[in-house]
Amino acid sequence: MNITLSNGKVLPIEMHQIKIVQKTHLPPASRRLEAMQEAGFNTFLLRTKDIFLDMLTDSGTNAMSDRQLSAMMASDDAYAGSESFFRLAAAVQEVFGLRFVMPVHQGRAAEHLLAKAFVKPGDAVLMNYHFTTSKAHVDLAGGRVIELFGEDALETCSCNPFKGNLDLGKFAAAVEERGPERIAYVRMEATTNLIGGQPFSMQNLRDVKAMADSFGIPLVFDGSLISENAYFIQQREAEFAGTTLQEIILEMMRNVDILYMSGRKSAAARGGLIATNRKDFYDRILAWLPVYEGFATYGGMSTKEIEAMAVGLREMTDPAVASSSADFIEYFVRRLAEEGVPVVTPAGGLACHLDATRFLPHIPQSQYPAGALAAAIYIASGIRGMERGTISTDRGADGSETLADMELVRLALPRRLYTLSHIEYAIDRLKWLFVHRELIGGLKFVEEPAVLRFFFGRLAPIGGWDERLAEDFRADFGDAC
Repeated sequence: MNITLSNGKVLPIEMHQIKIVQKTHLPPASRRLEAMQEAGFNTFLLRTKDIFLDMLTDSGTNAMSDRQLSAMMASDDAYAGSESFFRLAAAVQEVFGLRFVMPVHQGRAAEHLLAKAFVKPGDAVLMNYHFTTSKAHVDLAGGRVIELFGEDALETCSCNPFKGNLDLGKFAAAVEERGPERIAYVRMEATTNLIGGQPFSMQNLRDVKAMADSFGIPLVFDGSLISENAYFIQQREAEFAGTTLQEIILEMMRNVDILYMSGRKSAAARGGLIATNRKDFYDRILAWLPVYEGFATYGGMSTKEIEAMAVGLREMTDPAVASSSADFIEYFVRRLAEEGVPVVTPAGGLACHLDATRFLPHIPQSQYPAGALAAAIYIASGIRGMERGTISTDRGADGSETLADMELVRLALPRRLYTLSHIEYAIDRLKWLFVHRELIGGLKFVEEPAVLRFFFGRLAPIGGWDERLAEDFRADFGDAC
């Protein structure tokens, strides 16, 4: 939660105590340069021994609560009929109001099953914005993703509190062009990842559901970050100012046909699920669950993680938990904006997002400015972020480069993991890097997988800028920090 100091300054404060710690270290600048070169300028390929603050993702990296850890000790490891599953099902019924539940090993497993069950070759899936794996599974099923984001969704400097809204005019036009029978479903992603963690409003969700119903199109809800989206609705949408997060989540689910989620984010557990009140949809998906995941009561998950997710679902409705990442991100974004560092505003969920296009205007998009900035951040700080730009967008079928809508670097803030001093350190190093931004150059691929290339692709710096950046950093700070 946020507190106001006597001088008027607003600070996020940790609403938890830290009783178990994990040692970390800050590698010297010379080693950071070597590590980035060894990793092929792809932050995914860094080793954790070389990382100070790991802001690559909040997926499976959150601090778990004492209640989650204790629940894991009481798990029932039965292959079929596990009592752990029934405790998860009870939590889903309580938190979401949904009766039919299928555990899966993570969010992309749910996306695979949904595509398998609903998408036929030539079908379209409509989205407020895609995520990398959600698009990949639709593509692999022979379908096509159509983006229906609003006009200002891609503006990184904005006051719009709900840039994740789906454009209803574009929705109607897509249905008119293709026919409702060729649209598998419309997908709403809570706090849209690839455009800066931006939420949608409850009213927009209601309007999308009403239009989907009028066309007979199912509404699928990616709830991986549902807790944060509910928090933003509470904070930003006047109708819900006095409403609890639990009530907001239940109202969301009244406007949804199928919920799926990665439990690795809002619920702080390593797993996922699909849930619905539609028995016909449940049966259609369930037929594929044993083929790709496992039996219906474990779905590819460890029963220990099922227990942790059951607890995590209930805990994510606590305002102190829901705000634990969002308030830190808001502080991070606000402080960087005050220093003139280009960030996505308003602050969203998941991460602080840097606008690489404004940060590095001298680097053309074909030379991957977001990837270059992520590499430069690591060299200057030991902080691992993630490129969310053209590197995260696969080439077209003809091999042509597909330039991303935005070039962002994501600095994720896992829940209850970092302290304010970590954020202040990151702000200082980013401020230094922005002053020295002309030192940073572009990248080129040297090894490039055909699908989801951002995971395993390797790149090289154009013009040896990495050495010059490290040299200037050592001149200002020395090698040890």
